[in-house]
Amino acid sequence: MALEVIIGNHQQVTAIPESWLTALEEVGHQAAAMALECAPDADSPLLHLGTLEVALVDDATSARVHEDFMNISDPTDVITFHHGEIVIGVEVAQRQAAEYGEPITREILRYLVHGLLHLAGHEDEDGAQRVVMTAAQEKIVTSLWTTALQERLKSQVITHSS
Repeated sequence: MALEVIIGNHQQVTAIPESWLTALEEVGHQAAAMALECAPDADSPLLHLGTLEVALVDDATSARVHEDFMNISDPTDVITFHHGEIVIGVEVAQRQAAEYGEPITREILRYLVHGLLHLAGHEDEDGAQRVVMTAAQEKIVTSLWTTALQERLKSQVITHSS
């Protein structure tokens, strides 16, 4: 699978070091392969992508995209488009990470994996689908969350006031 993963920081609320983007791009290849291994569909959109673009956005942008494409006006964690784009809400990740007592980087990784699983054909609309998808997601995140990755993602998060 020759998938190019491009992760861009499109927000200024939370400082995201360039090293995080590089590390997540590199682990994105492994995450995509793992998502395909547990794909419920043999012909998922992920198989046909040459490029995956991941946009890290603020709450305002997340809410606008959520409204425009899903008719829901609140910011969200992750939105996936089958043409190969994943939009990740950094402020949502920061709040969820604080609530779960985890690093924001692990939460962003979780959202990346979640988006890849959608591209691999998983859905989470009903309870049974959600259980299967969440199990696959957490297995992949746990597998990828190595000491080496944690070291690469170690850095202080700086939140800019609005």
